Parts: sequence; C-alpha cells; structure tokens
Amino acid sequence: MTSPCYCTLLRTATRKVAAAYDAALAPVGINIAQYALLRMIQNRQQVSLTELGRLADLDRSTIGRNVKVLERDGLVKTARGEDQREAVVSLSPGGIEALAAATPLWEACQRQIEKRLGTDKIEALRAIAHAV
Repeated sequence: MTSPCYCTLLRTATRKVAAAYDAALAPVGINIAQYALLRMIQNRQQVSLTELGRLADLDRSTIGRNVKVLERDGLVKTARGEDQREAVVSLSPGGIEALAAATPLWEACQRQIEKRLGTDKIEALRAIAHAV
C-alpha cells in the first residue's frame, strides 16, 4: 500500500482533537461527547431519546447508555413523553450549571484549534465534514 488509509488519518486526527477538548472540559468533569449531547438537549429544551439519537447520529441503545451516564451524574433528567411510550430527556439544574461552566472552556479550545490550523484549514475541515 503506497498511500495512507484515509480512515486511519481521520481517526487519528479525531482522537487528537477530542483529547484537546476533553482536557479543556476536564475541570467541569465532562468530555466532549457529553458536552455535545448536553448542548443538543439544551437547544431542544426537552427531546425524546429517539430524536436525540438521530441528532447525534447514534443508535437508540447507544444514546440510551450515554444519557444514563449523564443522568447518573446529575446532568439530565428523564421522564415519559406525552404518549408514555417514549422517554424524553431535559437538562437538570446541574446540567445547566455544567454547561455554563463548560462553554467558555469549549470556546477557548475552539479558538486554540482555529489558531493552530488557521482559517484556510478550518474551512477545508468544514468542507470535508460536509462532504463525507
């Protein structure tokens, strides 16, 4: 094989970027995946697990496990939806506080990555993300 595997390149880059965000968010006690879910929940106020899974591009069982961790940590609360067949999730007061503390840390990490990559590479990253 003479060319590098694109999947391996992307996975390596993703691990490095995720590690930077995880380190930035560590003082709040959450990681980037949890932060992203909390923001999705915040943006919808209350969201079904099925819809949250669709938004996060995760299957229903994975999103259920991830939400259970957030619930255990006091960051979200779950309840039955209007039709009683679907669980819905919303931020708890602890989740609201965690997001308030984490957002400036996330923003600082965003700025560091933008500075490290530069405008052209950030635009290329956005183009690649939309293309795949």
